[in-house]
Amino acid sequence: MEHKIIVVGIGPGSPDYMLPVASRMIAQAKVIVGSQRALTTFAPSHATSKVIDNDLTGVLDFITKALMDNDVVVMVSGDPGFYSFLATLRTRFSSEYITVIPGISSMQLAFARISEIWQNAVLISMHGRQAKDTDLNYCPDKKLGILTDYEQNPLYIAKVLRKHGWPSNANVWLCANLSYENERIKQLTLGEINDVDGFTHCVMVVTT
Repeated sequence: MEHKIIVVGIGPGSPDYMLPVASRMIAQAKVIVGSQRALTTFAPSHATSKVIDNDLTGVLDFITKALMDNDVVVMVSGDPGFYSFLATLRTRFSSEYITVIPGISSMQLAFARISEIWQNAVLISMHGRQAKDTDLNYCPDKKLGILTDYEQNPLYIAKVLRKHGWPSNANVWLCANLSYENERIKQLTLGEINDVDGFTHCVMVVTT
């Protein structure tokens, strides 16, 4: 295969948090793939585009065909190595045909916003997937970073963590719409979480 897939991390959303090398790769793209929001915001007008939708096989087929004539830039939110479309790409394409441009993940930005170290945190996603008990179980000084979704929202996760031994006075930060003008961050304890409006899809940081 002569051409390559260039997987570009576009960061948490705002252009301010995209790396310059990522911007250059996107601007030069002849074929570009990404979410509808990413394409609308960042894709150059001259590029042939494809939306990443629920038909993942169709997206992979489009990329396979496009690679016959061009490199393909694939935009993913956050960092490609952290719960992104890169995992799906690797089911069909080997690493020798993929170049990865890193980005700033929403998880990284959440920890930065609260001035918290994340090198010792357990980072998990409960966005459309189940977490392992070993990741959820409480132990002193444990720190969690969690991606949430509509069903596994902060209230649901709080109940799960309490069942796994976390104390009600554990510190929680809910971080939504990171890098956007409507960014919201709320600090409270695990026991104080009820229905928290506006934090369905967010990053949830939990510490003791």
